[in-house]
Amino acid sequence: MPPGDLFASHFLDHKAPGARDQIAERLRENGLVTLDGIATRDAALAFASRIMTISPHRDSDPDGLTTIRDTQRHAGRPGFAGLGNGQLAPHTERSGLPRPPRLMLLVCSQPADRGGECLLTDGRRVHADLLNHRGGEAADVLSRPQTAYFGAGDGHASQVLSSHPDGRVSIRLRFDALARWSPIVQPHLPGLQAAALGHQQSLRLNPGQGYLLDNERWLHARTAFVGDRVHWRVLGDPHFELGRGFAPALAAPQPAARVEALS
Repeated sequence: MPPGDLFASHFLDHKAPGARDQIAERLRENGLVTLDGIATRDAALAFASRIMTISPHRDSDPDGLTTIRDTQRHAGRPGFAGLGNGQLAPHTERSGLPRPPRLMLLVCSQPADRGGECLLTDGRRVHADLLNHRGGEAADVLSRPQTAYFGAGDGHASQVLSSHPDGRVSIRLRFDALARWSPIVQPHLPGLQAAALGHQQSLRLNPGQGYLLDNERWLHARTAFVGDRVHWRVLGDPHFELGRGFAPALAAPQPAARVEALS
């Protein structure tokens, strides 16, 4: 899927009859839905409430919605990079919890003057990439329990890839200072990073546009930006049944054209 087609390929009219059921089906199939026509904070919250049980966040308002913008107070603080204007590496939202929220909604209120594109990586592609290189050793090591620790002192010991009894796989990842790794994982981090970056797809949202993703499948990131970029974010668990993670791909996909090193 070419990067320019990401929004159109996953778009769904959330105001159409039966949209809630269609959203549930799209999330089960692809883990991602793109949206338009969510012009206000109240509209973002109302849509999220239809889809999920909202989970409060450290940075959210009491209703669970977080305004994501450069506060000019959080530069350099581990775990607060989203409230600055710098680049964000691919990550799972709230990876330091024993059970991260399944869904994340992000809606654009005001785009940046320059930069600030969303970068999305399908974890299914990352898994296939790792599984089909070096005899699958990387995928095996990254699946071993408690080989990664995400978060601060109250974080959680886990692994990048988790297999479930039905054969599905989920991904949990971050690359910042709040990620610590077992020595057996260290040799595979360059390959993991290359896969997470190599399959990124860029998505620049206009006001009222957004996306809803499965946090056990898709990694999200952001480019650095200039200007007053304002987005609304809501996290939570679906009101409908959603299988864990994703069904593994049978073959390694071709990476996207955009590949760059993390700073």
